[in-house]
Amino acid sequence: MSDLVTLAEIERAAERLAGVTVRTPLVPFPGGPGDPALLVKAESLQPIGAFKLRGAYTAMTRLPEAERTRGVVTHSSGNHAQAVAFSARALGIRAVLVMPHTTPAVKVDACVALGAEIVYVEPNSAAREETAGQLAAAHGFALIPPYDDPRVIAGQGTCGLEIVQDRPDTEVVLVPVSGGGLLAGVAAAVKALRPDARVFGVEPELAADARDSFHAGHPVGWDAEETGRTIADALRVQRIGALPFAHMREHVDGVVTVTEDEIRHAMRRLAREARLIAEPGGAVATAAYLFHRDELPEARTYVSILSGGNVDPALFQDVYR
Repeated sequence: MSDLVTLAEIERAAERLAGVTVRTPLVPFPGGPGDPALLVKAESLQPIGAFKLRGAYTAMTRLPEAERTRGVVTHSSGNHAQAVAFSARALGIRAVLVMPHTTPAVKVDACVALGAEIVYVEPNSAAREETAGQLAAAHGFALIPPYDDPRVIAGQGTCGLEIVQDRPDTEVVLVPVSGGGLLAGVAAAVKALRPDARVFGVEPELAADARDSFHAGHPVGWDAEETGRTIADALRVQRIGALPFAHMREHVDGVVTVTEDEIRHAMRRLAREARLIAEPGGAVATAAYLFHRDELPEARTYVSILSGGNVDPALFQDVYR
């Protein structure tokens, strides 16, 4: 327990983020007669279109000044990279981003527009982590991990802090899970403020390493070829991080998986009924509510986190046609 992020750390992260991130709304999702309430936490409305700014900015502002001025490096499939680029520009420092060559152009272009330098690698975790580590060692850059870091987790936890502050009656929170930083932080905040609430991770069934890890009791990895099958590019991490997994074991009540068709359907319904644009990874939590409520506890109020809205234009056209 001593290594887990505390509510006090999450509250301090919220102070750092004031005026930088948006306190995103809980948008009501229209339901049928007798349906329980679903509120969508619209992190797609952040300045970079995703929740990742919370963790990246928190981690970077906690670096010692002398270390920060040398610049930062990270590895990411897109949204965390953009968060680091945005934060680096705000802080006036250099940012180098190690990204898979399969990253959607919409995410790469956004990073370049923010002044970051891009280094492309093969789409697997080992290549990303090794290259980022080599750049950090060679140039003295500070490494900003995408999820396996207490500073990042504390920043992501501010999303859960806001949920409970805005709706203390929340009973079930559904959180997209990739490397696990968002799930870890949100679960830590929610359970500290509302112990009786239930928190579930949600991921594609084609990249279900977190589900397997939850049931095995230890992190279980998937091959890049397997996770690469899902359209949810933000959720293709092959293994949940060690620190996020520790939080998952302590605070998370379960992991639900959704199909590719269910993800697409949730994207369409979020756009048409809630007026919210979701990338595939951002839609999985809502998909769990729509299609897998039988796997969730009965509740009057559910919250699904729409973690990002940076959808590739070609995929957007395909999903919404």
